[in-house]
Amino acid sequence: MKTGKSHRVPLSTPAMTVLREMHALRTEEVDFVFPGQKHGRPLSVMAFSMLLQRMKVQVTAHGFRSSFRNWVAERTPFPHEVAEMALAHAIGSKTEAAYRRGDLFEKRRQLMAAWADFLTEQRVKVMNLTGRTDDQRRSPLATLAP
Repeated sequence: MKTGKSHRVPLSTPAMTVLREMHALRTEEVDFVFPGQKHGRPLSVMAFSMLLQRMKVQVTAHGFRSSFRNWVAERTPFPHEVAEMALAHAIGSKTEAAYRRGDLFEKRRQLMAAWADFLTEQRVKVMNLTGRTDDQRRSPLATLAP
């Protein structure tokens, strides 16, 4: 952590599944959760950014944190403090920080479970009952065009 403080992270069931699968792949020579391409080295800090670049996705790794924060604010009832603590952000003023002793771990566990559910839920294709495809539909404003 940048602040030098420890930050406990409650892991969702899907995250634990990934860790268990990665644990099964460990060898005596490589004791990393995510080993890198270079023998005896962990996955590079640039690996995720490079993956996104190769996928031609115009996002940054930090954008995932932003997406999480927006999802919490717009789609869940979780309090602001829980979301901020999940991101390891400082909460409130120095006075508030002096009195805040807990880390909202149980509430963050519930938040991470909800985030995992959101990320892994099956999306369904919604069909237009008129039988038109998306590109066949016209904007209401299109009828105003000459």
